[in-house]
Amino acid sequence: MFKLILNTIPRPLLIQLSILVRPLLAFYYKGSRFTDPIDGKSFRKLLPYGYEKQRENVLSPSTLSLERHRLFWLFLKNETTFFTATEKTKVLHFAPEQEFYKRFKKQVNLDYVTTDLLSPLADVKADICNLPFEDNEFDYIFCNHVLEHIPDDTKAMQELHRVMKPSGMGIFQIPQDMNRATTFSDDSITDAKQRAKIFGQYDHVRIYGRDYFDKLRSIGFVVDEVDYTNEIEPELVTEYCLAKGEIIPVCYKK
Repeated sequence: MFKLILNTIPRPLLIQLSILVRPLLAFYYKGSRFTDPIDGKSFRKLLPYGYEKQRENVLSPSTLSLERHRLFWLFLKNETTFFTATEKTKVLHFAPEQEFYKRFKKQVNLDYVTTDLLSPLADVKADICNLPFEDNEFDYIFCNHVLEHIPDDTKAMQELHRVMKPSGMGIFQIPQDMNRATTFSDDSITDAKQRAKIFGQYDHVRIYGRDYFDKLRSIGFVVDEVDYTNEIEPELVTEYCLAKGEIIPVCYKK
């Protein structure tokens, strides 16, 4: 029953509901089999999660991170100067995830700006297709699992490119089907249950294929398709409960 309840709650609401019970979850699942690299806590198992298809051992009891969050964190920590730069770095974070928001806010080296149309964590309420920021303003831009919700993702990508500094870097993770050569969308499907079945969530407007990276390149980004799980020791991929083969789109402005 607990698993069924978890899988029916949207993740943002799940995070809000869990603020009080999260310490209890972390204590109950405490162990040594799996580790959440974001806070370093270890557990005998992780929680299940999924909309249409349930995945076992994916939701951290302490931070409520999923596979993609832990991969994102590890890449930032190990492969960038995001946490260690001494000069002030300006960051734009779309739809900020709870497990990162407080940690990034506390970093004295960051000028950290959050944005979204609806999120209560957003400093600036804004449409990603019409951003109220200057050209070439941000050193880092994080826009993860957002673009699949945006009907005009071309305009959104153009805005991301516009506000990024020429020396900047962006990470734009999306749910992606690497078995598809081309991205699929169909606006004629209007039933919420049918859309959830086909697109993974009722509010997703497309399923990105392998052509996602080339679309970013057509906007003007230089894109590294980083298979970071292939650069991590296999035993750590298992311990951190990462999704083997997930690609991180790391984008730079020419």
